[in-house]
Formats: sequence, structure tokens, C-alpha cells
Amino acid sequence: MSEAVNDEERYQRYYRILTAAAASDVFTVDDVKAACADEQPAYVTRVISDLKNGDWVQPVEGESKRFRWAAQRDESTLEQWARSQVFTNRMTRSPVEERPRERLLRLGAANLRTAELLAILIRTGRKGITTLQAGEKITTEFNDRLDQLKDAGRGELACLCPVVRETAYCQIMAGIELGRRVAAAAAENAERVVTIRGSQDAINYCRRRFQRLAVDARQEEFHVVTLDTKNHVLNDHLISRGLLDQTVVHPREVFRPAIKDAAKSVILVHNHPSGDATPSDKDLALTRRLEDAGKLLDIQVLDHIVVAATEATSLREYQGLGLEV
Repeated sequence: MSEAVNDEERYQRYYRILTAAAASDVFTVDDVKAACADEQPAYVTRVISDLKNGDWVQPVEGESKRFRWAAQRDESTLEQWARSQVFTNRMTRSPVEERPRERLLRLGAANLRTAELLAILIRTGRKGITTLQAGEKITTEFNDRLDQLKDAGRGELACLCPVVRETAYCQIMAGIELGRRVAAAAAENAERVVTIRGSQDAINYCRRRFQRLAVDARQEEFHVVTLDTKNHVLNDHLISRGLLDQTVVHPREVFRPAIKDAAKSVILVHNHPSGDATPSDKDLALTRRLEDAGKLLDIQVLDHIVVAATEATSLREYQGLGLEV
């Protein structure tokens, strides 16, 4: 007999005992055993014990054998409870499209509910409650104060949801802290965004970024700085090292990283180890060639900066053109 059939039979047994217990507001284990006379007494006792452990029923005050219901017991609720006990609410029993991890892989983390993200962190449920149900409980509790979840103690979350034991608690707190650090890093990077508004901005950026190149380099290097549509610096790439000529600094090598970065424009940069930042005729010719190539690719060459030990020169300013952005 298949596992699925066995589970369904167990569900029917479990649900029958629940229904018998739910027939009265107050009941005893013997009452339920009498109503389910053909069921094993030990199994009936175990089901009632599950109800107590799940806080569905509680002993009548001053008595130990009579129980009263402390939770809703309509048909659909009892059915859900029975299934959660029999199928142990393992997410592997759920349809693939409903499982949090599979949904994350398919839709991305940003499209998951908070409860689903927590379920992934909790990882393991227990009999009677899935990781998703645990996530729902925590989400409900911290609904309008999610920022305070980071301050929740292990005991607080364990009381709220028993599946949040030491490992799950550590995973939740680690996830929160990692998210905080990622957000802090993103904010810090946003503050460091460099925007090129003119030739002087380009010169200042290149002097800072390529200081080593200007001071220590013993041979020429050619770099390309990529920028987005708002003229924010995206990245910089080394194109060649050695004596510059039109063979070494080929347009395809210059614009390949620009295309990869989805850049709207670039700044060309190279150094003069001699210490004199005056552009040469060869520098001017190379710049014109690369500007023409950029036009074909719809990638603008904003400027070409020559850096040297004590100064830097913008070819735009050198030619009296200025930089328009």
C-alpha cells in the first residue's frame, strides 16, 4: 500500500476522534473512547494529548480528567488540524508551486511574503505545524512592528511558535543581521556614487582613482571608465599596458567592457610616466578614432584624461571643447 493511502487512512482515523471530542464543549478521554469504541484506546489518548499540546483543549479548572475546548472547532478547522497532525505539515507534502523555497527560486526573494521568507529560515517544522505556519504566526505577531523582530529573544519566539528552537532562532537572527549589513552597504555605496558633471569632475575622479598609476607606473596604461545614463561612474577597466598605439588600443577592446556594463558613455584614461600630462598628437588621434567608433555604438566618449605625477589634463579642455553632459 502506498504511503499516500496509509496517510489518508490515518487522517480518517484521526479526524473521527477529533469529531467525537468536538461534539461537546467539555469532555473526558473516556467519553471519546466510548464514542470510538472500535478504535484503540491508546490511540485515542494520544490524539487528546496532541490537542492538549497544541493548546486546543485544556483541563477544566480543578479537574484533571475533564477538558474544555480553548480553540475554534468548526468542521474546516478540525479538518485542517487533523491533516496537520497526520501529514506532519512537512512542506515536501505541499504542491511544488506552494513551497517557499521553490517560489523563491522561481519568483525571486522580493516576491515572497514575509511569512514565506521566515519559513525558509526556520527550515524545519514539527508535528502539527509547518514552517510556513510558524512564519505566519511570527508575521502576525510582529505585523506592524517588523523592525522589532531583531530584538525578540529566543524564549519569546519559542513561546510564540514551538518550532523556533535554537537553530531556527539563530538562522532568523543571522538573516536579519545579514539583511541589515547588506542594506547598510548599499546605503554607503549610494553615498559614494560619483557623478561626472564636467571635465573638472572627470579630472578629479581620475586623479583619485588612478593615483598609483600617475605616481608609480613605469609604463603607459590605458583604462576606460564606464558611466550610466545619469553619468554615474559604474566601473573602470584596464585595456592595455605598454606603449600606446592604435593597434594595442583597439576600439573593440575599449568598448567591450562598456557594452558589458551597459554603459551610456565612457571616459578614456591613460598615464604619462614622464610626468608631463600634455597630450601628444598620438593621444589626440587615438581619441578621435575612439570617438568615431563610439558613435557607431551609441556610446559617447565624454573625455580623455591624461594623468601624470603632479597633474592631469582633459583632452576636451586642451582642445578648448569643454565637456558637455
